[in-house]
Amino acid sequence: MGNQRIGKPDSQERRNILKKTATVLTVAGISNIIPEIVSAADNSPLSGLLAEFAHEILILSPEMATSLGLDKGQLAGLEAKLSDNSEKGLSEWSRQIRSMRQRLDKVKASLKNEKDQIQYETVSYAVDRGLDGLGFSYGGGAAAGFSGGTETYSLSQQNGVTTSMADFLNSQHRIENKADIEAYLLRLQAFSRQIKEETEELKREASIGVIPPNFIAQKAFAQMQDFRAIKAEEQSFVQNLDIRAKKAGIQGSFSDKAAKIVKDSLYPALDIELAEFSKILPKAGNNPSVSRLPDGEAYYHWALRLGTTLTTSASDIHKIGLEQNEILKAEMDGLLKSQGFTQGSVGQRLQALSKDQRFIYPDNDAGRAEILDYLNGRLAAIRPLLPKLSHLGMKAPILVKRVPPDVEKGAPLGYMNFPALDGSRPAIYYINLASTNLWPRYSLTTLTAHEGIPGHSWQGAYLAEHHSEIPLISSMMGFNAFVEGWALYAEKLVDELGLYTNDPVGRIGYLLDQQFRASRLVIDTGLHSMGWSRDQAIRYLIDECGYVVDAATSEVDRYCASPGQACGYKMGQLEILRLRQKAKDQLGSAFDLASFNDAIVKTGGVPLPVLGDVINRYIARSKS
Repeated sequence: MGNQRIGKPDSQERRNILKKTATVLTVAGISNIIPEIVSAADNSPLSGLLAEFAHEILILSPEMATSLGLDKGQLAGLEAKLSDNSEKGLSEWSRQIRSMRQRLDKVKASLKNEKDQIQYETVSYAVDRGLDGLGFSYGGGAAAGFSGGTETYSLSQQNGVTTSMADFLNSQHRIENKADIEAYLLRLQAFSRQIKEETEELKREASIGVIPPNFIAQKAFAQMQDFRAIKAEEQSFVQNLDIRAKKAGIQGSFSDKAAKIVKDSLYPALDIELAEFSKILPKAGNNPSVSRLPDGEAYYHWALRLGTTLTTSASDIHKIGLEQNEILKAEMDGLLKSQGFTQGSVGQRLQALSKDQRFIYPDNDAGRAEILDYLNGRLAAIRPLLPKLSHLGMKAPILVKRVPPDVEKGAPLGYMNFPALDGSRPAIYYINLASTNLWPRYSLTTLTAHEGIPGHSWQGAYLAEHHSEIPLISSMMGFNAFVEGWALYAEKLVDELGLYTNDPVGRIGYLLDQQFRASRLVIDTGLHSMGWSRDQAIRYLIDECGYVVDAATSEVDRYCASPGQACGYKMGQLEILRLRQKAKDQLGSAFDLASFNDAIVKTGGVPLPVLGDVINRYIARSKS
């Protein structure tokens, strides 16, 4: 999310969690296991079927159960497990998706009402994209299609066991009692198994010509080497175990056991993976496009559909990006001049603004603390606006945290993890503070609106605070254009309500982020459909958005590894704005912004075509 990848959680986090698995666990129906989460609002065949699907996915994805706070009670056995990413696990997911399609077809005739229809169409869309994924021998297959986004390569600068392990253990796995610690140690052992599975997948991909471009492969390899260079006892997820145990009042020392697992099991597996990766590196070329891969053009079409939930062509998305870029540059032009930035192109003036020391925090721990304080202050400034934006009255608690220093090198600039459904863990809004120079003050308000409220944390809060009103499976699917489109729309909402009235430089930051998302449409399609080089894409971000070379390079490399995902932000926002204007035109003075926003959030997340149907029904109800 934010200025780099989804999702995590969103979208991205769920995509990383919904892996191919074959975990064995036999339990009763899910509504008996977690009745406080599963709605019993109706007894329709579809409601029961969706509950079955949710249960089956939790069994396949123990990490998802932990992320949602559901690995307890009769599902407590999942707390010690990790997903199976082997060829067997891939087959399990393929069978799961095919079975879901067959069972959905059987209940179609029994749909009773509008709610049933929306839920059926939403789950059907996700299942069908999973079926599409079965046509490719890389990119995540059925699990990637169902969860809403593909990572082309099993290893990249943003994808792989070592990039996600520390955050998962430190932030997601709970430590409340000794059983939790035993499960933690078992999971740490299982990460060694996942590294072995990842190594086999790396070799298989290379055998069919699916190798990341050299600039991605080298970066991923260096990150893994850096991880391996840390002494086992100094890994954050080792050191933190005793710290967290002490906070929970648990007697004993456990970090030594964790360090031994790292030394005896995890590091040896990683050494083998590094050796195999080093054999593949010389075969990596410099072509950034996924169109060079087997059936690459069709793969990009699938990736673009996952990213946008639309069938809009790459060429049309490219044109939309160019048009939006010019509109937003024109608006920034006047604001920049009013602040004394008059020389050069808009991009050059934005570069000058980014270097203005008035807006730069000290690049030290004191500066990092200032940024975290400012972010909490921005959340406090936005909260009074919420009654104008929604009638739902949600609390949406948010914890603002720095990305852990030991993983920040390869982590996104900003992202958010959704809250646990049972309320045991709030939303966590992460910011990468590797360098405070990444975050001039004028960029932080719009980041907070996007990741916090009324963006991701607000939208995710509905899943936690109103879980009885929507099926559990809504928290397991990922519709990137909905999640990121809503968050980008949220940035616009706070501008419309006057948050920048006395902050013209902050408004430039807001418009820059909007323009940046328009540029993503241009660059992603340029790279994967129009023959753009990596250097051409980097230069576009520098010239148009005023990015410095390192930031532009990091962004472009992200698009090379996760095609299509970056297009969801602007395409989703534009569709929400189109639907809002349609509602305004048809309802006139009866239009209520808060009710419109609530109609969107209350879906729990749907593909954009389904969202269009939702708003059509909202308009009809409002008229009557």
